[in-house]
Formats: sequence, structure tokens, C-alpha cells
Amino acid sequence: MYRQDKWNLDELASDHKSPEFTKQIGKLEIKVKNFEKLKSNLKPSISSKEFFRIIGNIEDLTEDASKIGGYASLLYSADTQSDEATSLLTRMSKLGSEIENKTLCFDLWWKRKIDEKNANRLIKDAGNLEEFLKHKRILAKYSLSEPEEKIINTLDVTGSTALVKLYDKITNAFEYIITINGKKKKMTREQISVLVRSTNPNLRKTAYQTLLGKFHQNKGVLGEIYQNLVLNWKDEGIEIRKYSSPISIRNIGNDVDDKTIDSLLDVCKKNSSVFYEFFAFKAKSLGLKKLRRYDLYAPSAKKFKEKDYTYEKAVTLVLESLNKFSPTLSEYAKRVFSQNHIDSQIRPGKRDGAFCSTVSPKITPYVLVNYAGKSKDVFTLAHELGHAVHSQAASNQSILVSEAPLPLAETASTFSELLLYDNIADSMEDTERAAILSEKIDDIYATIMRQAFFTIFEIDAHRQIADGTTVEGISKTYLNNLKSQFGNSIELSDDFALEWSCIPHFYHTPFYCYAYSFGNLLSLSLFQMYQREGRKFEKTYLEILAAGGSKKPETLLNEYGINISSTKFWQDGFDYIKSQVKELRKL
Repeated sequence: MYRQDKWNLDELASDHKSPEFTKQIGKLEIKVKNFEKLKSNLKPSISSKEFFRIIGNIEDLTEDASKIGGYASLLYSADTQSDEATSLLTRMSKLGSEIENKTLCFDLWWKRKIDEKNANRLIKDAGNLEEFLKHKRILAKYSLSEPEEKIINTLDVTGSTALVKLYDKITNAFEYIITINGKKKKMTREQISVLVRSTNPNLRKTAYQTLLGKFHQNKGVLGEIYQNLVLNWKDEGIEIRKYSSPISIRNIGNDVDDKTIDSLLDVCKKNSSVFYEFFAFKAKSLGLKKLRRYDLYAPSAKKFKEKDYTYEKAVTLVLESLNKFSPTLSEYAKRVFSQNHIDSQIRPGKRDGAFCSTVSPKITPYVLVNYAGKSKDVFTLAHELGHAVHSQAASNQSILVSEAPLPLAETASTFSELLLYDNIADSMEDTERAAILSEKIDDIYATIMRQAFFTIFEIDAHRQIADGTTVEGISKTYLNNLKSQFGNSIELSDDFALEWSCIPHFYHTPFYCYAYSFGNLLSLSLFQMYQREGRKFEKTYLEILAAGGSKKPETLLNEYGINISSTKFWQDGFDYIKSQVKELRKL
């Protein structure tokens, strides 16, 4: 029996007000002090045995710090309006910064102080940590002195990190008052988001206007937060660390080549018209001459009444879909539920959206969803459980390399959604199948094309903010971005100009969004391989997931004949999308 509940964080830490929690922090601080004593051993002539003993210490410290930090972060996500949770998160962020500063000596020594010959000698024995150590040497070019790095780590807690927390605290406190059938109702953002998929066109418009209106009322403070986060990104990354461009900071952090991301974005721009046919088809199915932006996610089939899915039914469908492809993945997903590592309730103050948090490869990941019972919520559940099975597949990796880099991080999540669709499509009547396929293409648009244009917007916004633009200037850029994306296929109203301020990724993780385009197009490619190869593809897929972050994305995928620097590879994904639009028209 699966029921909506809050997660249990006992595996991470005791109640933060208990003596046990204080002891847990104390033990960690002792380990940090002992680690500082190893600093004198960091010499170019260090033996391989001693070198990897120090790395073992770093892994141990990282595990312990991640548990405490993860506990505070998840507690805060469960109730962002709790002063107690907010205070704890600030305290643990400060502790994390202090620990990072005290262990920084190894990182900087490896990046800047050991010669190439001795570095290569040690890398030779590194096994799955080889790429990790090589990547750190690449980052040496952008590293600062130890005192400077410590200053940045310390100031981040009350600087960029605090600004992001302020954005979350403000926006998660928003209450949306919407009038439905003459009655005013108070809703959360998640509940409003359900209404933008309503069959009622007036309700869709009202829902969007209510959502965007709240952000418009707060555009001054939200714009100020965003501008300062962008300037902080520039000041540290471009002016101080000397990266070549704002997006290169993310690319190099992801261990992916600029050329690969340039290729991805170029192909996305050239294929924006792929969805125009779908938008025209959708408008016709809704009885409209042209879609309005308000109608983008409207259900296509007018005669089809959208199904409600109980939480238990949703979980069962997702587990069944995974099991048909790989019983191993299904067992991984079941652990999230059996260990009560999922928070699926909707309640005031809880963080919007959904995520999967892997605190340690030794611990089953934690999943947050706001389950409202619609088909999109079932696919969201599949998406986040895809992240969870990815983490568990890579659980034999060191905590230093267990997490896949961002471009690969969305692969398993999207693949799980494709498995879910494949599982349920054949059991549907044509009307329902058409509705679900339309939703699937909606989602493909939202997670590939929309995310690519988000990234293109960020490139422009970062440049313009550096040149001193205003909130109105940012909004004008965003509206032009939408016009470029949709062409003449959709009727676009000016109230969407401020939509950028609703996108948490712009604030939390600049240039994150291309990872969705990357992961989704990659998943489409992998899914086509699965359809060609059948069950034998399971082994290949599990091997890709099991690599975690131990290999550079280009290197890992080349081993399986996938060249992600090639425009042809990305175009293959769009050819698949075209085939899905044709199938929908037949239905």
C-alpha cells in the first residue's frame, strides 16, 4: 500500500535539537582537525599509498558533511516557511563552508602545487578517480590562492547562497487568489499549475495571469535578486577566475566541451519549427485558429476527460514500467518507498516542484514531489525516480564521482518517462492515447526546446546585466526570446515578458537548463537503441548509469558509439520528435 506521506530523515541525522545531533557535528569537527594535520604530507614526492589514504579521508569527511548538510536542506525543503529550518540551514551552510575551507589545502595543492610528472604518476593508480583528478587539474587554471578561496567560500554563505534562499522564501510564501465560477479560492503554485492544463480556456488564461501577476507585483525585489546573482557570477567567474564566458563556467564544471553545448543549442534553434506543426494540430483539436501562449499545455483531445490517478496507482505504474525494462531498476525505485525516502504531500510552505537528492551513494536517495493526481504528476514521479535509480546504479562509485555531471544527470529521469509512456500506451483507446501522446510531445517541447531557449535567454541576460540593463530590459529580452522560439505559430501576450522571474533554475543554478535538452535528446537516442536491441540493451544502459561521474560525458558515450559533439546526433533526436508528431496526427 503506497500512500502520500512526508519523508523520514532519521538515516541522515537525529533531531537537530537533540544531544545526538550535537555529537554528530562534534565527531565531524574532530575528523576535520585530524585532516588538517595531514597537510604536511602534501609533497610532490608523496607515495601513492599515502596519497590515496588522504583521498580516503576526504571521502569520509564528504560523506559525514553531506549527511548533516543534506538533513538541513531536506528539512528546509519540506517547510520553507519554518524559521527553525531556515536557521538550521544557514548554520549548516556556514559549517559546510568552514569545513571546505579547512580541507581546501588538498584541492589547491593538487591543482596548483604538484608538478605534471608526479601528478601523472599518482593518476596512473587512481582507477575510477582518474577523470576526477584530471578534471581538477584542468580547473587549476581557474583556481585562486588558498586565502582567496577561503574568503569566497565564507562570503558565499551570506552572499549568493543567501540571495537564492531569499528568492525561495519570498516565492514559496506566495498565495494565489483565483476566482473560479465566481468564487475566490486560495491556492499554492502547484495547484495553480494544474489549472494551466485545464480544458477550460478562460481558466487557463486566469491561472497564468494569477501566477504571473504575483511575480509582477514583486518584480522589483525579484529582479534585484537576479541581477545581483548574475553580477556575482560574472565578478567571481569572469573577472576573478578568468573563465572565457558565463556559460563556460558551467560547461567546465560539467566536464563537457563548449563545442558540444554550442552544437546542441544550434541544432535546437534550427529545429524550433519542428513543433509548429504540433501547435497547429493542437489548435485545431481545441477548435482554435491559433494557440495562445495560455493554451500551450492544454489537453488536446476535447472529448477526453483527463484521468485522475490515485497515488498508489501512479507508484504501481511507474514500478511496473521500470520492471518491464529492468527488474534491477525497479528494485532500486522500490527502496525509495520502503525506506520512506519520499515526500509526496501537497501542503503550504513546502518547496514547489520536484527533485531527487542523493546525499551519499551509500544511502537511498530522497525524492520530493507535489503529487496532485494528474497524468503529468505520474510522469513527474517517473522522472524523479529515474534520478533515484541512476544514483543507486552508480552506488559503487566513490562519493567524489558518484554523481553524474549535469548533461548526463537528466538521462535516466527522461528515459524512465519514456518507459512509462511505452508501458501504458498500448493499453489505451485511441482517444486516450492521443491525449497522452499530445502530453508527451508537450513535455518533449518543455524539456528540450523550452530549456534550450531558456539557456539562450540566459546567455543574453548575463551579457546585458553586465552592461547595466534594467528589469524591463531583461523582460524585453525574454519576450523576444519567446518570439524567436515560437515564430508565428503561437499568439503571444506581453504578460509573459516577466516569466523569467518564475524560473528557479535561473536563480539557483545558472545555465543548468541545457542539461534537460541534453538529457532528453540523449534519452530519445538511447530509447531508440533499446527499441532496436531489445532486452540486451539493459546491460549497456546500466553500464552508462553505473559510471556516474567517473568519466567525461564525451568519453563515456563514445564507448557506446554516441558522438555528442556531432550535430547529426542531436538532429537524430529531432527526427524522432517529428515521427511522434506524425503518429499523433494519425491518431
